[in-house]
Amino acid sequence: MNEKKMEKEIIISTESGSDLPEVIVERYGFYVIPMHVIMDTKTYDDGKFSIEKVYEYYERTGKVPSTRAISEEEYEGFWNQIREEHPGCVILHFTYSSKASAAHAAAVIAVKKFQDVYVIDTLNVSGGCTAHMVSCHHLVQKWLEEGRTDHAKLAQECQELAKKAVCHFIPGTLEYLRAGGRVSNAKFLSATLLNLKPVIEIEDGKLVGRKKYRGSMGKIVDRFMDSFVQQYDLDRECIYLMYSKGLDEKVLDRMEQKARQLGFRNQEFVMTGCVISCHGGKGAMGIAGMQV
Repeated sequence: MNEKKMEKEIIISTESGSDLPEVIVERYGFYVIPMHVIMDTKTYDDGKFSIEKVYEYYERTGKVPSTRAISEEEYEGFWNQIREEHPGCVILHFTYSSKASAAHAAAVIAVKKFQDVYVIDTLNVSGGCTAHMVSCHHLVQKWLEEGRTDHAKLAQECQELAKKAVCHFIPGTLEYLRAGGRVSNAKFLSATLLNLKPVIEIEDGKLVGRKKYRGSMGKIVDRFMDSFVQQYDLDRECIYLMYSKGLDEKVLDRMEQKARQLGFRNQEFVMTGCVISCHGGKGAMGIAGMQV
């Protein structure tokens, strides 16, 4: 009698910069390793302290906290811990965009000491990472149902799916970008005087400024979401609504209403963690999804 080959358990892991909502972490069994935030020479683990601490630090010092990627040694300890809890498992690790952090490079070096651990570059941040990973979770389930065991091929397909993840966001203020040296004083002053809100698009893993909107978040939310949906042929199963603390509750409600009007069957709110909040500041708004 032929016995079915034992299928290996497949675990998906990532970094805190993916901003995975806790409900999604629990629903799909994802593992998350913290990136790091540095304030007053002290290093904190992202996700282990209140985001308000980032805002308080900026208000007190006029500086944005610096961020630090995960080290090779931290990755090794993280994956070994997963293996202790899930002996013999396959690990698919999704990194924050290689174009925006050194985390991916460190993971690529660390993974050389492991078998059946695959590093996948999301080429995205925050809600874009979340959208990509949830899509890959569904792909993994399909592979398991079909009894497929070529995990290197699976990792390759997950990497290909990164091209379909799209993400735009609007910083709540340019103060943090200016303090971090990403926006000049002249551009900051001009945008402030004209009440302009720049749209940041994730393009091939890089954060790129494109169009600008004039007005408050409440006044531009519909135009922002309409433009996003018109730009891409999106899977209407789920849309990821991104925000940082400080965004008006009325804007959050409108984002959810608008998503339903645009035909999305499900909506998931993604609150930005400390890493993204160091760049976007309070009251940022964003949207992410998967192209068909």
